[in-house]
Amino acid sequence: MENEEFSFETRLLHNRHKIDEATGAVSVPIQHATTFHQSDIDQFGKYDYSRSLNPTREALEDVIAELEGGTRGFAFASGMAAISMAFLLLSAGDHVVITEDVYGGTFRLVTEVLPRLGIDHTFVDMTDLEQVKAAIKPNTKLFYVETPSNPTLKVTDIKAVSQIAKEVGALTFVDNTFLTPALQRPLDLGADIVLHSATKFLAGHSDVLAGLAVVKDEDLAKRLYFLQNSFGAVLGVQDAWLVMRGIKTLHVRLEHAQKSALKIAEFLNSHPLVNKVFYPGLVNHPQYQIQKEQATGAGAVLSFELKDEETLRLFVSEVKIPVFAVSLGAVESILSYPKTMSHAAMPQAEREQRGITNSLLRLSVGLENPDDLIKDFSDALKFVQAKQLV
Repeated sequence: MENEEFSFETRLLHNRHKIDEATGAVSVPIQHATTFHQSDIDQFGKYDYSRSLNPTREALEDVIAELEGGTRGFAFASGMAAISMAFLLLSAGDHVVITEDVYGGTFRLVTEVLPRLGIDHTFVDMTDLEQVKAAIKPNTKLFYVETPSNPTLKVTDIKAVSQIAKEVGALTFVDNTFLTPALQRPLDLGADIVLHSATKFLAGHSDVLAGLAVVKDEDLAKRLYFLQNSFGAVLGVQDAWLVMRGIKTLHVRLEHAQKSALKIAEFLNSHPLVNKVFYPGLVNHPQYQIQKEQATGAGAVLSFELKDEETLRLFVSEVKIPVFAVSLGAVESILSYPKTMSHAAMPQAEREQRGITNSLLRLSVGLENPDDLIKDFSDALKFVQAKQLV
Protein backbone atom coordinates (compact mmCIF):
# COMPACT_ATOMS: atom_id res chain seq x y z
CA MET A 1 0.00 0.00 0.00
CA GLU A 2 3.02 2.26 0.47
CA ASN A 3 3.51 4.93 -2.19
CA GLU A 4 7.27 5.23 -2.57
CA GLU A 5 6.77 7.72 -5.39
CA PHE A 6 6.59 10.49 -2.80
CA SER A 7 9.00 11.54 -0.05
CA PHE A 8 8.26 10.78 3.59
CA GLU A 9 7.14 14.31 4.42
CA THR A 10 4.68 14.30 1.52
CA ARG A 11 3.32 10.89 2.50
CA LEU A 12 2.55 12.25 5.97
CA LEU A 13 -0.19 14.27 4.28
CA HIS A 14 -1.02 12.37 1.12
CA ASN A 15 -2.12 8.82 1.89
CA ARG A 16 -5.26 6.74 1.35
CA HIS A 17 -7.04 8.71 4.10
CA LYS A 18 -6.30 12.24 2.84
CA ILE A 19 -9.91 12.61 1.61
CA ASP A 20 -13.08 11.07 2.99
CA GLU A 21 -14.65 9.17 0.09
CA ALA A 22 -18.20 9.78 1.28
CA THR A 23 -18.03 13.56 1.67
CA GLY A 24 -14.73 14.81 0.23
CA ALA A 25 -13.70 16.07 3.68
CA VAL A 26 -9.94 16.58 4.10
CA SER A 27 -10.05 15.29 7.67
CA VAL A 28 -10.80 11.71 8.71
CA PRO A 29 -14.31 11.54 10.21
CA ILE A 30 -14.59 10.59 13.87
CA GLN A 31 -16.92 7.60 13.96
CA HIS A 32 -18.32 7.31 17.48
CA ALA A 33 -20.56 4.34 16.75
CA THR A 34 -19.79 1.27 18.84
CA THR A 35 -21.99 -1.06 16.81
CA PHE A 36 -22.90 -1.31 13.11
CA HIS A 37 -26.08 -2.51 11.39
CA GLN A 38 -25.72 -5.80 9.53
CA SER A 39 -27.87 -6.31 6.43
CA ASP A 40 -27.38 -10.08 6.25
CA ILE A 41 -27.96 -12.67 8.97
CA ASP A 42 -25.23 -14.99 7.67
CA GLN A 43 -22.57 -12.55 6.51
CA PHE A 44 -21.56 -9.44 8.45
CA GLY A 45 -20.04 -6.33 6.93
CA LYS A 46 -16.50 -5.09 7.52
CA TYR A 47 -17.44 -3.40 10.80
CA ASP A 48 -19.59 -4.96 13.50
CA TYR A 49 -18.30 -3.76 16.89
CA SER A 50 -15.76 -1.01 17.52
CA ARG A 51 -13.51 -3.06 19.77
CA SER A 52 -12.89 -5.32 16.80
CA LEU A 53 -12.59 -2.57 14.18
CA ASN A 54 -13.55 1.08 13.96
CA PRO A 55 -13.18 3.24 10.82
CA THR A 56 -11.37 6.09 12.64
CA ARG A 57 -8.96 3.83 14.47
CA GLU A 58 -8.44 1.83 11.29
CA ALA A 59 -7.38 5.02 9.46
CA LEU A 60 -4.64 5.65 12.03
CA GLU A 61 -3.57 2.00 11.89
CA ASP A 62 -3.32 2.22 8.10
CA VAL A 63 -1.29 5.44 8.25
CA ILE A 64 1.30 4.17 10.73
CA ALA A 65 1.62 0.85 8.88
CA GLU A 66 2.41 2.71 5.67
CA LEU A 67 4.91 5.06 7.33
CA GLU A 68 6.75 2.17 9.04
CA GLY A 69 6.67 -0.03 5.95
CA GLY A 70 4.62 -2.78 7.60
CA THR A 71 1.66 -4.90 6.54
CA ARG A 72 -0.64 -3.88 9.39
CA GLY A 73 -0.83 -1.37 12.22
CA PHE A 74 -2.55 -1.54 15.60
CA ALA A 75 -3.64 1.31 17.87
CA PHE A 76 -3.82 0.84 21.64
CA ALA A 77 -4.88 2.87 24.65
CA SER A 78 -1.26 3.68 25.62
CA GLY A 79 2.32 2.88 24.73
CA MET A 80 2.46 0.32 27.53
CA ALA A 81 -0.73 -1.30 26.24
CA ALA A 82 0.96 -1.75 22.85
CA ILE A 83 4.12 -3.14 24.45
CA SER A 84 2.13 -5.46 26.73
CA MET A 85 0.09 -6.89 23.84
CA ALA A 86 3.26 -7.54 21.85
CA PHE A 87 4.82 -9.40 24.80
CA LEU A 88 1.69 -11.54 25.06
CA LEU A 89 2.62 -13.13 21.75
CA LEU A 90 4.99 -15.14 23.97
CA SER A 91 4.01 -18.23 25.98
CA ALA A 92 4.91 -19.73 29.34
CA GLY A 93 8.42 -21.12 29.22
CA ASP A 94 9.72 -18.56 26.74
CA HIS A 95 12.79 -16.39 27.35
CA VAL A 96 13.43 -12.74 26.39
CA VAL A 97 16.76 -11.03 25.78
CA ILE A 98 16.17 -7.35 26.48
CA THR A 99 18.26 -4.19 26.42
CA GLU A 100 19.25 -3.30 29.97
CA ASP A 101 18.61 0.46 29.89
CA VAL A 102 14.97 0.19 28.93
CA TYR A 103 12.04 2.47 29.81
CA GLY A 104 10.93 2.04 33.43
CA GLY A 105 7.42 0.91 32.52
CA THR A 106 8.82 -1.82 30.26
CA PHE A 107 11.23 -2.84 33.04
CA ARG A 108 8.31 -3.15 35.48
CA LEU A 109 6.31 -5.29 33.03
CA VAL A 110 9.24 -7.59 32.26
CA THR A 111 10.42 -8.03 35.86
CA GLU A 112 7.12 -8.12 37.79
CA VAL A 113 4.37 -9.25 35.41
CA LEU A 114 5.89 -11.59 32.81
CA PRO A 115 7.57 -13.87 35.41
CA ARG A 116 4.09 -14.59 36.83
CA LEU A 117 3.17 -15.85 33.37
CA GLY A 118 6.23 -18.09 33.21
CA ILE A 119 8.19 -15.83 30.84
CA ASP A 120 11.86 -15.38 31.77
CA HIS A 121 14.24 -12.58 30.77
CA THR A 122 17.90 -11.56 30.64
CA PHE A 123 19.00 -7.92 30.56
CA VAL A 124 22.08 -7.22 28.45
CA ASP A 125 24.01 -4.26 27.12
CA MET A 126 22.78 -4.55 23.54
CA THR A 127 25.57 -2.35 22.24
CA ASP A 128 27.77 -5.42 22.82
CA LEU A 129 26.72 -8.14 20.37
CA GLU A 130 28.83 -10.73 22.20
CA GLN A 131 26.73 -10.13 25.32
CA VAL A 132 23.60 -10.51 23.23
CA LYS A 133 24.78 -13.87 21.87
CA ALA A 134 25.93 -15.07 25.30
CA ALA A 135 22.45 -14.41 26.74
CA ILE A 136 20.72 -16.76 24.31
CA LYS A 137 19.05 -19.84 25.80
CA PRO A 138 17.37 -22.78 24.06
CA ASN A 139 13.99 -21.18 24.88
CA THR A 140 14.87 -17.63 23.73
CA LYS A 141 11.92 -16.43 21.63
CA LEU A 142 12.33 -12.65 21.64
CA PHE A 143 14.97 -9.93 21.44
CA TYR A 144 13.57 -6.64 22.73
CA VAL A 145 15.40 -3.53 21.54
CA GLU A 146 14.98 0.09 22.56
CA THR A 147 17.18 2.37 20.47
CA PRO A 148 18.19 5.01 21.28
CA SER A 149 17.59 3.78 24.80
CA ASN A 150 15.84 5.68 27.55
CA PRO A 151 17.41 7.64 29.21
CA THR A 152 21.10 6.99 28.41
CA LEU A 153 20.66 7.10 24.62
CA LYS A 154 22.62 3.95 23.84
CA VAL A 155 22.29 2.77 20.26
CA THR A 156 21.69 -0.87 19.33
CA ASP A 157 22.53 -2.23 15.89
CA ILE A 158 19.02 -3.27 14.82
CA LYS A 159 20.12 -5.18 11.73
CA ALA A 160 22.72 -7.19 13.66
CA VAL A 161 20.37 -8.10 16.54
CA SER A 162 17.57 -8.99 14.10
CA GLN A 163 19.95 -11.33 12.30
CA ILE A 164 20.98 -13.01 15.55
CA ALA A 165 17.27 -13.44 16.37
CA LYS A 166 16.52 -15.03 13.02
CA GLU A 167 19.37 -17.50 13.46
CA VAL A 168 17.73 -18.89 16.60
CA GLY A 169 14.13 -18.60 15.38
CA ALA A 170 13.25 -15.68 17.66
CA LEU A 171 11.37 -12.44 17.06
CA THR A 172 12.75 -8.90 17.29
CA PHE A 173 10.68 -6.04 18.73
CA VAL A 174 11.96 -2.45 18.50
CA ASP A 175 10.64 0.48 20.52
CA ASN A 176 10.92 3.33 18.01
CA THR A 177 9.34 6.04 20.18
CA PHE A 178 12.35 8.37 20.24
CA LEU A 179 12.96 8.48 16.49
CA THR A 180 9.64 7.57 14.81
CA PRO A 181 9.55 6.44 11.16
CA ALA A 182 10.65 9.96 10.21
CA LEU A 183 14.19 9.02 11.27
CA GLN A 184 14.33 5.24 11.67
CA ARG A 185 12.47 2.27 10.15
CA PRO A 186 13.25 -0.88 12.15
CA LEU A 187 11.14 -3.19 9.95
CA ASP A 188 13.41 -2.36 7.00
CA LEU A 189 16.37 -3.43 9.15
CA GLY A 190 14.95 -6.85 9.98
CA ALA A 191 12.71 -6.26 13.01
CA ASP A 192 9.37 -8.07 13.24
CA ILE A 193 7.36 -5.55 15.27
CA VAL A 194 7.92 -1.86 15.83
CA LEU A 195 6.35 -0.21 18.88
CA HIS A 196 5.52 3.38 19.78
CA SER A 197 4.30 5.41 22.64
CA ALA A 198 2.36 7.61 20.21
CA THR A 199 1.76 9.92 23.18
CA LYS A 200 5.22 11.29 22.40
CA PHE A 201 6.54 12.55 19.04
CA LEU A 202 3.83 11.06 16.81
CA ALA A 203 0.98 12.94 18.51
CA GLY A 204 3.40 15.60 19.67
CA HIS A 205 1.29 17.98 21.72
CA SER A 206 1.02 16.53 25.27
CA ASP A 207 -2.72 16.05 24.82
CA VAL A 208 -3.32 12.40 23.95
CA LEU A 209 -2.37 9.00 25.39
CA ALA A 210 -1.82 6.35 22.72
CA GLY A 211 0.25 3.34 21.67
CA LEU A 212 0.95 1.89 18.24
CA ALA A 213 2.39 -1.33 16.88
CA VAL A 214 3.29 -2.20 13.30
CA VAL A 215 3.93 -5.74 12.09
CA LYS A 216 5.86 -6.89 9.03
CA ASP A 217 4.58 -10.46 8.62
CA GLU A 218 0.89 -11.01 7.85
CA ASP A 219 0.60 -14.17 9.97
CA LEU A 220 2.18 -12.41 12.96
CA ALA A 221 -0.21 -9.50 12.36
CA LYS A 222 -3.17 -11.87 12.61
CA ARG A 223 -1.87 -13.14 15.95
CA LEU A 224 -1.47 -9.61 17.29
CA TYR A 225 -4.94 -8.66 16.05
CA PHE A 226 -6.36 -11.63 17.96
CA LEU A 227 -4.77 -10.26 21.15
CA GLN A 228 -5.92 -6.70 20.45
CA ASN A 229 -9.49 -7.89 19.98
CA SER A 230 -9.35 -10.31 22.93
CA PHE A 231 -7.98 -7.84 25.50
CA GLY A 232 -9.76 -4.78 24.12
CA ALA A 233 -7.24 -2.12 25.16
CA VAL A 234 -7.95 -0.22 21.94
CA LEU A 235 -7.49 3.47 21.25
CA GLY A 236 -10.58 5.66 21.42
CA VAL A 237 -11.69 7.45 18.28
CA GLN A 238 -11.08 11.01 19.54
CA ASP A 239 -7.53 10.05 20.50
CA ALA A 240 -6.97 8.27 17.17
CA TRP A 241 -7.97 11.46 15.38
CA LEU A 242 -5.62 13.55 17.53
CA VAL A 243 -2.69 11.24 16.75
CA MET A 244 -3.44 11.49 13.02
CA ARG A 245 -3.52 15.27 13.25
CA GLY A 246 -0.18 15.24 15.07
CA ILE A 247 1.43 12.96 12.50
CA LYS A 248 0.77 15.50 9.74
CA THR A 249 3.35 17.87 11.26
CA LEU A 250 5.82 15.19 12.42
CA HIS A 251 8.52 16.01 9.86
CA VAL A 252 8.68 19.75 10.49
CA ARG A 253 8.51 19.32 14.26
CA LEU A 254 11.29 16.75 14.39
CA GLU A 255 13.46 18.63 11.91
CA HIS A 256 13.45 21.76 14.06
CA ALA A 257 13.68 19.96 17.42
CA GLN A 258 16.55 17.76 16.25
CA LYS A 259 18.65 20.71 15.08
CA SER A 260 18.00 22.41 18.41
CA ALA A 261 18.90 19.25 20.36
CA LEU A 262 22.33 19.06 18.73
CA LYS A 263 23.01 22.73 19.45
CA ILE A 264 21.99 22.33 23.10
CA ALA A 265 23.96 19.08 23.46
CA GLU A 266 27.10 20.81 22.17
CA PHE A 267 26.58 23.66 24.64
CA LEU A 268 26.12 21.31 27.59
CA ASN A 269 29.05 19.17 26.49
CA SER A 270 31.42 22.09 26.99
CA HIS A 271 30.09 23.28 30.38
CA PRO A 272 32.22 22.59 33.50
CA LEU A 273 29.20 21.67 35.66
CA VAL A 274 28.14 18.94 33.20
CA ASN A 275 29.94 15.62 33.67
CA LYS A 276 28.56 13.94 30.56
CA VAL A 277 26.08 14.42 27.73
CA PHE A 278 24.23 11.46 26.22
CA TYR A 279 23.19 12.21 22.64
CA PRO A 280 23.89 10.04 19.57
CA GLY A 281 24.26 13.12 17.38
CA LEU A 282 27.53 14.05 19.09
CA VAL A 283 30.61 12.70 17.30
CA ASN A 284 32.04 11.46 20.62
CA HIS A 285 29.02 9.22 21.24
CA PRO A 286 30.23 5.57 21.32
CA GLN A 287 27.65 4.46 18.74
CA TYR A 288 27.68 7.62 16.62
CA GLN A 289 28.55 5.70 13.45
CA ILE A 290 25.88 3.01 13.94
CA GLN A 291 23.29 5.73 14.50
CA LYS A 292 24.31 7.39 11.24
CA GLU A 293 24.06 4.10 9.36
CA GLN A 294 20.67 2.93 10.59
CA ALA A 295 18.84 6.23 11.03
CA THR A 296 18.63 9.56 9.25
CA GLY A 297 19.03 11.57 12.45
CA ALA A 298 19.71 11.42 16.17
CA GLY A 299 16.35 12.68 17.37
CA ALA A 300 15.38 15.40 19.81
CA VAL A 301 15.99 13.70 23.18
CA LEU A 302 19.22 13.99 25.13
CA SER A 303 20.31 13.37 28.70
CA PHE A 304 23.02 15.06 30.74
CA GLU A 305 24.65 14.30 34.04
CA LEU A 306 25.41 17.26 36.27
CA LYS A 307 28.25 17.44 38.78
CA ASP A 308 26.14 16.12 41.67
CA GLU A 309 22.56 15.98 42.97
CA GLU A 310 22.83 19.37 44.70
CA THR A 311 23.81 20.95 41.37
CA LEU A 312 20.83 19.26 39.73
CA ARG A 313 18.38 20.51 42.34
CA LEU A 314 19.62 24.09 42.10
CA PHE A 315 19.59 23.94 38.29
CA VAL A 316 16.01 22.62 38.11
CA SER A 317 14.81 25.27 40.57
CA GLU A 318 16.21 28.04 38.37
CA VAL A 319 15.40 26.86 34.82
CA LYS A 320 12.41 28.75 33.41
CA ILE A 321 11.52 27.57 29.88
CA PRO A 322 11.15 23.75 29.92
CA VAL A 323 8.23 22.09 31.62
CA PHE A 324 9.57 19.92 34.45
CA ALA A 325 7.46 16.85 33.91
CA VAL A 326 7.05 13.23 32.91
CA SER A 327 6.96 12.40 29.17
CA LEU A 328 8.68 13.71 26.05
CA GLY A 329 8.21 14.38 22.36
CA ALA A 330 6.02 17.48 22.65
CA VAL A 331 6.00 20.94 21.11
CA GLU A 332 7.23 22.34 24.43
CA SER A 333 10.60 21.27 25.82
CA ILE A 334 10.25 18.86 28.73
CA LEU A 335 12.90 18.38 31.39
CA SER A 336 12.60 15.12 33.33
CA TYR A 337 14.31 13.50 36.29
CA PRO A 338 14.54 9.78 35.43
CA LYS A 339 15.21 8.76 39.04
CA THR A 340 11.73 9.81 40.19
CA MET A 341 9.88 9.95 36.86
CA SER A 342 10.45 7.62 33.88
CA HIS A 343 12.50 5.10 35.88
CA ALA A 344 10.91 5.33 39.32
CA ALA A 345 9.80 1.70 38.91
CA MET A 346 13.43 0.60 38.67
CA PRO A 347 15.22 -0.09 42.00
CA GLN A 348 18.09 2.25 42.81
CA ALA A 349 20.76 -0.43 42.43
CA GLU A 350 19.40 -1.31 38.98
CA ARG A 351 19.33 2.36 37.98
CA GLU A 352 22.89 3.01 39.10
CA GLN A 353 24.12 -0.11 37.29
CA ARG A 354 22.66 1.37 34.09
CA GLY A 355 24.18 4.82 34.59
CA ILE A 356 20.92 6.43 35.71
CA THR A 357 22.42 8.48 38.51
CA ASN A 358 20.87 10.92 40.95
CA SER A 359 22.35 13.80 38.93
CA LEU A 360 20.99 12.74 35.51
CA LEU A 361 18.39 14.82 33.68
CA ARG A 362 16.62 14.02 30.41
CA LEU A 363 15.64 16.78 28.02
CA SER A 364 13.11 16.43 25.24
CA VAL A 365 13.71 19.45 23.03
CA GLY A 366 10.64 21.21 21.71
CA LEU A 367 9.95 23.95 19.18
CA GLU A 368 11.32 26.94 21.07
CA ASN A 369 14.21 28.96 19.72
CA PRO A 370 17.26 26.93 20.82
CA ASP A 371 19.17 30.10 21.68
CA ASP A 372 16.49 30.94 24.26
CA LEU A 373 16.87 27.48 25.81
CA ILE A 374 20.66 27.77 25.86
CA LYS A 375 20.48 31.18 27.53
CA ASP A 376 18.01 29.80 30.07
CA PHE A 377 20.31 26.86 30.85
CA SER A 378 23.38 29.09 30.91
CA ASP A 379 21.75 31.49 33.35
CA ALA A 380 20.64 28.62 35.59
CA LEU A 381 24.13 27.11 35.61
CA LYS A 382 25.63 30.52 36.45
CA PHE A 383 23.19 30.73 39.34
CA VAL A 384 24.38 27.33 40.55
CA GLN A 385 28.04 28.37 40.29
CA ALA A 386 27.35 31.55 42.26
CA LYS A 387 25.49 29.61 44.98
CA GLN A 388 28.26 27.06 45.30
CA LEU A 389 30.94 29.74 45.64
CA VAL A 390 29.21 31.34 48.62
